[in-house]
Amino acid sequence: MGDSEVPYRRVLLKLSGEALMGELDYGIEPGTIKRIAGEIATATKHGVEIAIVVGGGNIFRGAGLAGAGMDRVTGDYMGMLATVMNALALQDALESLDVYARVMSALQIHDVCEDYIRRRAVRHLEKGRVVILAAGTGNPFFTTDTAASLRAIEIGADILLKATKVDGVYDSDPVTNPGARRYETVSFDQLLADKLLVMDATAVVMCRDNELPLRVFDLTRANALVQAMTGDSVGTLVTA
Repeated sequence: MGDSEVPYRRVLLKLSGEALMGELDYGIEPGTIKRIAGEIATATKHGVEIAIVVGGGNIFRGAGLAGAGMDRVTGDYMGMLATVMNALALQDALESLDVYARVMSALQIHDVCEDYIRRRAVRHLEKGRVVILAAGTGNPFFTTDTAASLRAIEIGADILLKATKVDGVYDSDPVTNPGARRYETVSFDQLLADKLLVMDATAVVMCRDNELPLRVFDLTRANALVQAMTGDSVGTLVTA
């Protein structure tokens, strides 16, 4: 039974691979993924339909591999496979909490997950299943941020939630500038003009042009994920 007070019917959560590392240098920290799965499970009890695009930077990052001399296309495909590994781990964590979850991949890997088909993804969401979208867009040179914007628009999400380690969008880097000011709300045009790099420019333009609001929030803060999914004003809201 859904919660009539919740403003969002359907959300897309962009979860970076690094978010799964916890205090580790690479890989998946079991306690961290269990905590994230627990907050997702809580949000589903409010009746929110949840899709997740997961990154792979905790295992491989295509651009980084390319910078070290690897062919960029090869590196990007390796990064896509890393996102599939993370998606399967998140599915397992959710199912251990009795949350039905489906992994859908932009690359065909039939033995471990479904192909991404938009209508099928929407049907899973309508049935209350969490849909974990892996392998980015399935194309090299496109980030998982861009994949998150694309999938959110395709499935008709009400908002895109970008989970980070910072509690919103700042006018400068809060790590290097103690006087940095956090925005409660900011426009997509200002993100682009001021080069506030919370997502890559392609992802920001897609959100702007399709009137898809974006909320940037701190995933490491307890219960922030549930609050973001159920409409509380955490982090920074980015709109047209």
